[in-house]
Amino acid sequence: MAMGVVHRVFSMVLVGTVAMLAAAGRSLPAAEPQYGQYDAGGTNLHAAVGQIFALGNQARAQAGVKSLAWDPTLAAAAFEHCRMMAAAGGISHQYRGEPDLSSRAAQAGALFSLIEENVAMAPSAAAVHQAWMQSPGHRENLLSSDVDHVGVAVVYARGEFHAVADYRAVVENLNPAQVEARVAALIRASGVSILGAQSLARVACTSDEGAPRSSSGQLPGFIMRWQGSDLSRLPQALADRLTSGRYRQAAVGSCAAQGVEGTFTAYRVAVLLY
Repeated sequence: MAMGVVHRVFSMVLVGTVAMLAAAGRSLPAAEPQYGQYDAGGTNLHAAVGQIFALGNQARAQAGVKSLAWDPTLAAAAFEHCRMMAAAGGISHQYRGEPDLSSRAAQAGALFSLIEENVAMAPSAAAVHQAWMQSPGHRENLLSSDVDHVGVAVVYARGEFHAVADYRAVVENLNPAQVEARVAALIRASGVSILGAQSLARVACTSDEGAPRSSSGQLPGFIMRWQGSDLSRLPQALADRLTSGRYRQAAVGSCAAQGVEGTFTAYRVAVLLY
């Protein structure tokens, strides 16, 4: 199973009641944002960020979608981009010499299988949210059930609020041994025991075909290789084999993911059934 990764970004400029769109590709913690609550003119940026964050979660609740958790790594990445946007006096998802969205988020410390961004320039924080909700692409990002964290940043310049909202689907930072332990626990739940030696499974993980033979010459009866970011469940083909009653033991191996785009996070796993 190949992991699908998504990178969706939308921007909006709102002048009065006219919106110009360009598509490209709980309450706020009191300590956030840590990069300053007021701009040089005394505008309360903390309140603006909190308003956009709260309005977004209110809209999600009304749509029956789980609230987004506040993400300081995304907020930091959004703020750096927001400053560049305000300095330029317009909107963009990337400026000359600036990393793209996924790279910015990764550099801030975020791990993700999906990353989205909404950008806007509007007369007020409330207008930012209203404009996003009235635009199909922006609304899709804001209300997406595929994301679970958000970071928001606002900079006030030349009488306008420049706003950035970065959304992500969080992926845990697990090493190969932790990945193997997660998958092994799911397999044990089916009644199949786990072999202590992972070397053959790790070898199988690094290739796309072929069956590694043990020192005694034994070959596995079934091999499942896959990669993705969700380790809460097994691929259906493997689950079906485990419940077939044909296998008694399994070896689990993890290795580096293959063909993953840019900074997206995925885990690669191989399971050998005997």
